[in-house]
Amino acid sequence: MAAKVLAIVLAGGEGKRLMPLTADRAKPAVPFGGMYRMVDFVLSNLANAGYLKIVVLTQYKSHSLDRHITKTWRMSTLLGNYVTPVPAQQRRGPWWFAGSADAIYQSFNLINDEQPDHVIVFGADHIYRMDPRQMVEDHIASGAGVTVAGIRQPLSTADQFGVIEVGEDGRRIRAFREKPTDAVGLPDAPDQIYASMGNYVFTTKALCEAVERDAEDKTSKHDMGGSIIPMLVERGEANVYDFKDNEVPGSTDRDRGYWRDVGTLDSFYDAHMDLINVHPVFNLYNFDWPIYTEQPPYPPAKFVHQWGERVGRAVGSMVSPGAVISGSLVENSVVSPKVKVHSWAHVDGAVLMEGVEIGRHAVVRRAILDKNVYVPEGAEIGVDLEKDRQRYVVSDNGVVVIGKGQRVEP
Repeated sequence: MAAKVLAIVLAGGEGKRLMPLTADRAKPAVPFGGMYRMVDFVLSNLANAGYLKIVVLTQYKSHSLDRHITKTWRMSTLLGNYVTPVPAQQRRGPWWFAGSADAIYQSFNLINDEQPDHVIVFGADHIYRMDPRQMVEDHIASGAGVTVAGIRQPLSTADQFGVIEVGEDGRRIRAFREKPTDAVGLPDAPDQIYASMGNYVFTTKALCEAVERDAEDKTSKHDMGGSIIPMLVERGEANVYDFKDNEVPGSTDRDRGYWRDVGTLDSFYDAHMDLINVHPVFNLYNFDWPIYTEQPPYPPAKFVHQWGERVGRAVGSMVSPGAVISGSLVENSVVSPKVKVHSWAHVDGAVLMEGVEIGRHAVVRRAILDKNVYVPEGAEIGVDLEKDRQRYVVSDNGVVVIGKGQRVEP
């Protein structure tokens, strides 16, 4: 008989480093890739794997996230399946979630209702494909209390990640450290480390015992990676799962093993640029392991005008339904639904979210424009960064970011 598995998705992230994109929404609700929201990637991985009892724990500015999940992620109630957002309910007292471990502690009723053998605990704000079944099978075979997904990264980048250090067997975790400067390489690859992906599979008993013990520690930060995993490591109950062993149906040699933490504006921008190569670094066109999302009744994208230089065209770009490219040039960009780019405008290397409008003769370069931003005729974004810094957010790598509904100055 197959093991009973409950999936818990941690989606309460505030996402301060993604401001202004998170000024009005939780990080997992931020649009990504034209048609999607970040949370769609983890939910699609779980759904494709057949794990169809999923709770999404939310907290920070969660309205748009709750609405998206409720409208989009509908399972067959006949079969007892569901994806449901669960906000903080103050079940343990008059306080909100104090951390990811506390979020699970306050949500024990969800585990008690399902009585699963194992609990998947995944984050909601990473871009990747993964077959969780293979990780669950590895976890069950190991007999560990928890299995932590690790992705191989160069040893020189260890100070950027939560690092998993393993014993000589390459499996049992002997240390779990946050951004160490003296990390040790892997037994089979001394120039590499395991970076934690923030994805865990627990035996239910081990999870509940660890979270209850952590709740009693008033000095704890009540964090899964910072509190719970080190506790189980100390008890010798933690194993690592090597992400490179995960085989996703339909994946290519180029995009196999792709995972990106889009926690900063530059990583968010770079992840979009990964989508639009001729042979994408992350391939949205894998129909064997689709990424699901809401599909509103928008008409197909339209390209109009062909008079001299007034030609509507898009090159090296992804253009979503409902967009109109009118007598303008769009290059190396991701264009979301209902975007309008008017005649003689030039967009290059941009992420345009839903409802953005670019006026005639405007220029937009290396920029992220949130929903319903209006760029008037002749305006320039990304041309003079010093000027842009006085009005907008400019990332460390020079990407101009304009918040939702903002009207750009001419």
